[in-house]
Formats: sequence, structure tokens, C-alpha cells
Amino acid sequence: MTVVEHPGPAVGAPSVGAPSVGAPSVGAPSGAHGSAVAHEAEGRIRLYVWQVPVRLTHWVTAACIVVLSLTGGYIADPFLIPPGGNVMTTVRLVHMVTAFTLIASLLVRLAWMIVGNRFARWSAFIPTTRFQATEVFRQAAFYAFLRKEIPKVLGHNQLAAAAYLLLFGLLFVETVTGFALDALQGTQPWATLFGWILDLLGPQLVRVIHHLSMWAILAIALFHVYSSVLVDHLEKNGLLSSIFSGYKFPTREEVLESRDGGAELIGRDE
Repeated sequence: MTVVEHPGPAVGAPSVGAPSVGAPSVGAPSGAHGSAVAHEAEGRIRLYVWQVPVRLTHWVTAACIVVLSLTGGYIADPFLIPPGGNVMTTVRLVHMVTAFTLIASLLVRLAWMIVGNRFARWSAFIPTTRFQATEVFRQAAFYAFLRKEIPKVLGHNQLAAAAYLLLFGLLFVETVTGFALDALQGTQPWATLFGWILDLLGPQLVRVIHHLSMWAILAIALFHVYSSVLVDHLEKNGLLSSIFSGYKFPTREEVLESRDGGAELIGRDE
């Protein structure tokens, strides 16, 4: 069984603020492999989905994308340079420090795809069954208003997972082309490690690829926000708040029927 982290109260203890009258008695299996499931009103379960490293890298990556987009845009078009100032030097420094922060965040997230819970592992991103692979089309049909029912999933739906994989790929392209552009300044070791890219493609094409990748990343981020708000509104399971707290509030039926759910996530106090 996948290990699911439980930072909150003892297993089987009521959630803080959850009414006891009429609420189902739901706990988690005992032992290190138990899930973080607590009492909730109206038949919903307090389920720990997003672990700390997932939430932390999510917000660090989001912040880095914003800072890199702003500073990169300024480097490409320095619309404000005070006479005698060193604004460009400062902006370049912020851009590079943020790039290294982003790389560190992505490495942590990649590592957690190996050691994290079922919702964070690589199998949640890369389809391992035919049903999981075809979920991409079912989810896309829902967003295109061709399908009324949302595919049942507690963690990442397969379309979102595919978008994240594309995002990781674009961030890799951004990193490589960014270091190649920095090599134009003769900065070491980037001039030695990435100078060959400039020789192969030419500085202008590298610059175009770098900028187009940035706009593609921003487009993915915009769709991510839209889809998160939409699904949160329809499912009413705390999707938006879960990226802060780690907890979602699905029904028992959703847990049992979800592609990444299962009865082992639900323990009953006898």
C-alpha cells in the first residue's frame, strides 16, 4: 500500500470543527501505511492528498515562473534604465538566481515522484493502463462541453498530468536555452557547456525558442487556473484549498470509484 503522510491529529480522531451529530464515523487504518482520513459532515471524508513537498514545489515553481517571465521580458526589452544605474545587472542577477531556484524545485518534485504517495508518484502522471490513457480524451471532452461527467480521480486527472509533463519539458527547454543565451556574455561555465547550442542553432533562433517557450508556459498556467476553479466549483471537494492545506473532501463513493482511490483509504471506527 502506498504510504500517505498524516501531519494532523491521531488516526480516527475527529477533525477540528467538524460536527459530530449526523457525521459519518470514518477513520484511517492503523499503522504507518494508514491514510489521513478523519470525520467530516455530510458524508464527506477529510483525505490527505497533497504532501508538503508537492505543495511547496508547486508554489515555488509558480512564483519562479512569474519572476522569470517579468525579468526575462525586461532583459529582452529594457524599457526602463535610469541613467548611470545598474538595473540590467540587477535584473539579470535576479533572473539567474530565480532560474537556479526553479531547477532546485523541479529536482525535488522529480525525486518525490519516486518516494511520494500515490497522488505524487510517476504513475499518476504517466498512464500505465488503457483506461488511464483514454482518460485524457474523456477529460478533454468535459472541458469542451461534450461530456457532462468528470472522470473520477482524487489526484491529478490524466489531462492535467499530460499538461504538467509538457510544462516540465518546456521548463527544461527554457533552462537550456537560457543558459545558452547567458553564454553569449562569455559567462563560465555556461559558455563551455551550452555554447555549442548557439553554434548549432544561432543566437536568434535560440532567443525565439526561449521566448515562445515562455508564452507556452504562461498559457498552460492560465488553463491550469481556469480548470482548477471550474472543477472546484463543480465537485465542491476543496480542490483549491487543498493546494494550501493538502486535504480534499470527497465523498465515500468518490473515494471508492476514483481511478486512484480505493477502500484502503477508508477505515471505519467499529
